[in-house]
Amino acid sequence: MKRREFLKTFAGMAALTVVPRHVLGGVGYTAPSDQLTKGIIGVGGMGRGHYGYAGTRLVAICDVDKNHLEAGRQLAGEKVATYSDYRQLIADPNVDIVHIATPPHWHGIMSVEAAAAGKDIWCEKPMTRTIGEGKRVKEAVERNGNIFRLNTWFRFTDTFYGMNTTVDKIKKLVDSGMLGWPLKVTISKHTGFDWKFFWVGQPQLEEMKVPAELDYDMWLGPAPYKPYNPHRVHGTFRGYWDYDAGGLGDMGQHYIDPVQYLLGKDDTSPVSVEIDAPQQHPDAVGTWRKIEYTYDDGCKIVLWGEDNGDPNDAYIEGPNGKLYRNFRCDIPDWEAKLAEYPDPMPQQTDFLDCVRTRRKFALNEQNGFRSATIVNMGAVALRLGRSLRFDPEKLQFIDDDAANRLIDQPMRAPWTI
Repeated sequence: MKRREFLKTFAGMAALTVVPRHVLGGVGYTAPSDQLTKGIIGVGGMGRGHYGYAGTRLVAICDVDKNHLEAGRQLAGEKVATYSDYRQLIADPNVDIVHIATPPHWHGIMSVEAAAAGKDIWCEKPMTRTIGEGKRVKEAVERNGNIFRLNTWFRFTDTFYGMNTTVDKIKKLVDSGMLGWPLKVTISKHTGFDWKFFWVGQPQLEEMKVPAELDYDMWLGPAPYKPYNPHRVHGTFRGYWDYDAGGLGDMGQHYIDPVQYLLGKDDTSPVSVEIDAPQQHPDAVGTWRKIEYTYDDGCKIVLWGEDNGDPNDAYIEGPNGKLYRNFRCDIPDWEAKLAEYPDPMPQQTDFLDCVRTRRKFALNEQNGFRSATIVNMGAVALRLGRSLRFDPEKLQFIDDDAANRLIDQPMRAPWTI
């Protein structure tokens, strides 16, 4: 189709959707500045930290806190568009990529709406706060053909926690079969992980006056109404179930997503989650001692919390060998043997190249949904105070109505996903 005919066809759809510039230009299109453009929703901390990723130009920012928005504008410069309503940023035709850096209770709605508007999406972790919202995001991205990136990168780059190597070398060892099968992965302080137990809530919060600069009703959005207290918002929101799941929500996908990749579980989920934790407050997130996930083939992921686990634990343990912190293995001559095996398949790790070529990013709406589901399975078990069984195909808990009600949680009107 000629470009003129293409544009004419899309003109008739203008009332239905926003068509980003890189779609109109076709595969390989580059903005006049040779940079893709981005808009960031949420510039209180994490959002401002991503102003400068290479190959993009920041054209719009959004925040419900006027102080954050002004600080973000000053950092970005006078030419950046500023919005207090995320829907205006999504509708901005100058924005190619929507970067979502809000608290997680907004991730699902914003990702689905950005997908429907034809935008590509860079979303902070966790992907969503519930399993149901994650399913909706996956479906929306697949339906609209967007490029989606979840912002946890340890499955493909950077030195992995406690291992003194990138994940690809661990993947090669697992794929070689030298450790045997099934495998148990232990995530604890002793294997290089810290769950940030300071992300806990306060059970009795005094109601306080909402500061003039904050649109608190919009900050809450789909979350149930709770009287304002500064501990609910901004830097400490993770301590409340309505918005996140404490250290598990904050760090869980960072730690667990690479394990999912290592075990080759990108298209499935565990069949059970067992917990050892104090009774949780209905509003404020507390701590936990141990969470253990099991797959249908016997592989396990063990998360040690405040009890820390055993200092002698291996990171990965199989029937034939163990891999310890700092990439130490107890199999004789393992490095020489490993050299004989092929390297893992390369991954698409350049997000901007994926946007231009329309190839899926390494951590996308499909495998990202599965690792987010592992985190959210644990959150549901903690909130209910009991272990659960799960059906990875139906994406439902087995014989537990209360657990299934937490898969798709009600949203405060008028918000829906």
